[in-house]
This record gives sequence, structure tokens and C-alpha cells, in this order.
Amino acid sequence: MGQNVRIDTADVADAEQILKLQYLCYQGEAALYNDFGIEPLTQSLASLRAEFDTHTVLVARLGAEVVGSVRGVVDGGVARIGRLVVHPRLQGHGLGTRLLGSLEKRFAHADSFELFTGHRSDDNLRLYARLGYAADRVERVGPRMSLVYLTKSAALAA
Repeated sequence: MGQNVRIDTADVADAEQILKLQYLCYQGEAALYNDFGIEPLTQSLASLRAEFDTHTVLVARLGAEVVGSVRGVVDGGVARIGRLVVHPRLQGHGLGTRLLGSLEKRFAHADSFELFTGHRSDDNLRLYARLGYAADRVERVGPRMSLVYLTKSAALAA
């Protein structure tokens, strides 16, 4: 599977497929927190398209199908990474690691990397820890959810 999936810079024409994949992938997160109003599930296509002007957006393609995506932007030396998604049928094969690594390489000029996930999202927390990210702070965003922000020095990504 891994050799057949290629990682490319996304084009705004990919936005609809990315949004559908994002919606699919965040269902589990929403269920975990009993909150289906989380931003990844309410983002509009216009909002995602607008991110192409400010963010680097990568996609993983299996043929013509977008099966993974991640995006980020460098702000004040910090590469802020978000919306790492992999199609459920392809999870557990290292595709998320490949996507994140590809984005880190694109942002090699950054001083550090930052991403976040929900406090109960154990699979995500384990993945990020394995990839060298450490919890930096926790922000309460609602009665049922806190976000764990994780950081990694760019020196560790090299």
C-alpha cells in the first residue's frame, strides 16, 4: 500500500476531497467528546479553499483519490501543523507519519513545530510522542474537551 501512495502539494481543486475526508476522519473525535460541532466538522468549503492562500497543504493520493492530508503555516518561527487525516481504511500503515514528516521537511526553516489534539485522543497522543513531540500546554475549550498542544524542536526533525 505505502509505495502506491504518493504525497504531493495539494491544489485548491483538491479542497472538496480534502473536506470530505476531514469530515469522515473527525467523526471518531467528535464521538469521543460527544461534540459534533467541532471545527473540523463545521468548516466550509470556502473556508478550506481560503486556507490555500496562507497554508501549505499536502495530500496523500492513491491513484486519483485523496486518502490523507495535512496542512500548516509558519508563524514567528513556529510551524503550526493541523488537520492531519488519513482515510480509516489506510490507518496504521505509517501514512500519517509520512505526511507529517513531509510537512516538517517543507518547514525545515522553522525553529519548532506545534500541533494539538484532544486530551482523550490517545492514538494521536501516542503517535505524536513517538515522532518526538512533547506536551507543552493544555487549553480547556469546552465542558468536555481540552486541547493538548505538543511541540518539537526543528533540530529533532532533521
